Amino acid sequence: MKIPTTPPKLKHLIQQTEINKLRQILTGHFTPTDTKNRYLHWDKLQHLTPPQGFTSKDYWIGTKLARQALYQELPLFDKYQNPFRLALPDCVLKKLYWIEQNMKGGWRDNILGHPQTKKSYLLNALIEEATSSSQIEGASTTRRIAKEMLRQGRKPKDRSEQMIFNNYHAMQFIQDYKNEPLTPTIIFELHRIITEGTLENPSAAGQFRTPSDDIHVVNVQLSQTLHTPPHAEELPKRLQHFCQFANNEDLPMFIPPILKAIVLHFMLAYDHPFVDGNGRTARAIFYWAIIKQDYWLMEFISISRIIKQALGQYGRSFLYTETDDNDLTYFIIHQLSVLEKAIVQFHHHLEQKRANLENVEQLIEPTKIARQLNYRQLALLEHALKNPGATYTISAHQKTYGISYETARQDLLKMANNLQLLRQRKVGKSMIFVSPSDLEQRL
Repeated sequence: MKIPTTPPKLKHLIQQTEINKLRQILTGHFTPTDTKNRYLHWDKLQHLTPPQGFTSKDYWIGTKLARQALYQELPLFDKYQNPFRLALPDCVLKKLYWIEQNMKGGWRDNILGHPQTKKSYLLNALIEEATSSSQIEGASTTRRIAKEMLRQGRKPKDRSEQMIFNNYHAMQFIQDYKNEPLTPTIIFELHRIITEGTLENPSAAGQFRTPSDDIHVVNVQLSQTLHTPPHAEELPKRLQHFCQFANNEDLPMFIPPILKAIVLHFMLAYDHPFVDGNGRTARAIFYWAIIKQDYWLMEFISISRIIKQALGQYGRSFLYTETDDNDLTYFIIHQLSVLEKAIVQFHHHLEQKRANLENVEQLIEPTKIARQLNYRQLALLEHALKNPGATYTISAHQKTYGISYETARQDLLKMANNLQLLRQRKVGKSMIFVSPSDLEQRL
């Protein structure tokens, strides 16, 4: 990823344009987006065919003038004390409306079913977000190994596992503090949890970076500095102002809660207040801001999994904002698209899960087993059928469904001893249960 081409300054372009051409631009019915409803940066727009009779620079003048009519300045500032701003063109409003409809409905019970099934989905989402957010920052542990570690409660083996372990506990921390006002102390504790045992200097956890840290965001391959954050001396004041913005419901302009959460995500990453872990902390604050407003579906989806699939787009959305008059609309559109994809994939996952369970029920219906399994055992059986050789433990089963140790133990013992659907083995002092390769034949 490289720094995008900085757009020419609107004021200079206007000064260089003949008056008759300016009249044509002003009456040319330009909009903030192109004909495909895309909110384009100059880095891309300059290479597209402009409307007939206009140059690329004319096209940019018309587009920027249309955006300026929509701009709203935020009470947040860059390192040069210039305000950040946003626009709400139709493409933003449409995405925002769809997400609002799908994240804060009254159909929670219908979509997630049994209360303990919800706990299972919640745990999966926490693990997914913890793993993906850490992988964005360089953790190399696979999702399967991370899931196994967190479900079984074992200690991390290396720095990558420690990053995921920390992120998982950070997401739990957010759940505990979602109803509290955001304070620098909470942010410091969140950062301490996220970076514990992963920093070269352990004392930097939960502390501002210092002037001697000389922090920059760099493209290593190109030896190019992508972002230099504000001076370390400014951080206490900036973080206090950040918290005031997060907590203040009486801002001079109305900012929909989802957009506000996205702005907080951007600003913490922009300020880069710590030596490491800024991205993970910024995404965690984003979760805090959305969950705080009772967008309950947010607890069950992972934005980092979607971001990880196209890291270049994530990085460019930051750079587009910083290179084009602090226009946060670029980052907002990217994050709304991420949320939209995450919601769609979650719904698809639910439907797939339902279909898989129905297939299992149909498979065992001719036998008498169907009436002997509860929903937890059915879900485990569905997983075991697709994963011969998979291992299960009592503690992991307990944690997945939020049940007592004894209930989890009885679930697995019944499947192993009574129904012969799992093989039981002792490893050291622990009991494990294994999915046999001939499970379908046993059914």
